[in-house]
Order: sequence, then structure tokens, then C-alpha cells
Amino acid sequence: MSGPHVRPPEPGLLPWDTTADAGSRRADVAVLPIGSFEQHGPYLPLLTDTVIACAIAREVAAAYPVLRLPPVTISCSHEHAAWPGTVSISATTLHAVVRDIAESLRRSGIGNLILINGHGGNYVLRNVVQESAGSGTRMALFPGSADWSAARDRAGVRTPSHSDMHAGEVETSILLHEQPELVRPGHMTSDFLADDREHLLTLGLRAYTETGVVGRPSLASAEKGKELLAGLVDSFAGCFSLMVPAESSGACPAEPAAAADSPAPARQVTR
Repeated sequence: MSGPHVRPPEPGLLPWDTTADAGSRRADVAVLPIGSFEQHGPYLPLLTDTVIACAIAREVAAAYPVLRLPPVTISCSHEHAAWPGTVSISATTLHAVVRDIAESLRRSGIGNLILINGHGGNYVLRNVVQESAGSGTRMALFPGSADWSAARDRAGVRTPSHSDMHAGEVETSILLHEQPELVRPGHMTSDFLADDREHLLTLGLRAYTETGVVGRPSLASAEKGKELLAGLVDSFAGCFSLMVPAESSGACPAEPAAAADSPAPARQVTR
């Protein structure tokens, strides 16, 4: 008769760990997934960006000794307000939430925080990282545009990044890999391109697309989603090394496992 199931040790702390786990396996770096709650066309769920940010954070936590925090699920989605279901908070509120989390982590002895951003409209996160200089917490924003570019190349994504703006090839691919049951019928016939979005912030996305889709979701596949996540895990090595240099952390990241919205703002790191 087999004994009780024992969960194998993980490289870093995870949300279901206890305070005893936290005491015995301290992490020097925390990762905070930040998603959104907004329209993603008629076939992807409102929590798409949160699913993607959590998937990236999970794969990163499987390869690096980090504390994976639960996600921030509502953020700055004002450009999507014309569609039912979209809920936003102000940039000021998001800034304050992240700042407070960073301060709480610092008091508990974790001085490094990486924001895993799943929503390209969270522009304020760049300023959060920028303003963290001298705060006692080293912060970074991930993935950056270069990280997404490398992952897209690895996965064979065909739609250019500017054209693949919302609910397109990248996001649909990651959902098809991560939680295919959340993808409803329709993505194969919903391609729509709107490369000229000069006044997006003033007019909102509805001025450029009736469905809320900007991209070519018909090109999406679960395999591309898998490779996108794996590529991002590879790119995370550079970000992690800025937080905790290998010679001081004693950590040797594992071979990345097959480790997400449109490209987020470029990564910024400061102290």
C-alpha cells in the first residue's frame, strides 16, 4: 500500500506553500503576474491576459528559485471600455498596489521583484520600476519587447508584432496551449488587421475594430503557444541574473521547461 502523496520540492516558493516552507526555502526574488479583465473578442475570455501572465510566471518558477505571487487580475484597460465585461482600475491605483506589494516583500526580507506583465496597456508599470530606484527594492519588468521578439521567432509566429495587437496569433496560441477549453469557436474566422492606430489612447480600440480583435488568430496553434512560453523562460535568465547574480545566489537555474498579450513595454531594471 503506497504512502501519502508528497509533492516534490520546487525550485522556489509557490502560492500553496506554507509559512514553514517559506522559512526553510527562502526566495530572494518574487515574481508578480499582472493581467487584466477586458474583452478579447468573441472567442477568448476576459481574463486572457491574466492566464498568460500566470502561465509565464508558472514556467519561470519551475526553472528559477523565485516566489510566485498570486496575480493582479484587474488593471488599466480603459481603451477596451466600449465592450461589455471590461473592468479597469486607474494607473494611480495599479501603481500603488504594486508599490505596496514591493514594500511588504521588502519588510519580509525579499528585496527583488519582477513584474510579469500580461497586458500591453499597463504603461504605468514602467514608471513603477523607474521610481523604485533607491527604495530598497530592485525591480524589473518582464517580458520586454526583445524577449517577445525572440519568443515569436522561436515559435514561428507569422504576424508582425505591431499587427498582432489583441486576441491575435500570440495570445490565441498561448491560450490554446495553456487552457484550450477557454477558447471558444470563432478564432479561425476572426482575422482583422488595423495597423494604423495613431489615436488609440484618445479614441479607444473600438474606433479601429468592431469585434475587438486586431491580429490573425487563424494562424494560432497550441504548439506555437508552447514554444512562446519556452522562449520567454529562456529570456528570463538575463532578467534573473540582474536580480540575483549567480555568484551571490548560489542558484543554478534548471534546464528551462517548455515554458503573453501583445508585446509589453521594454524591460526596465533599476535599483
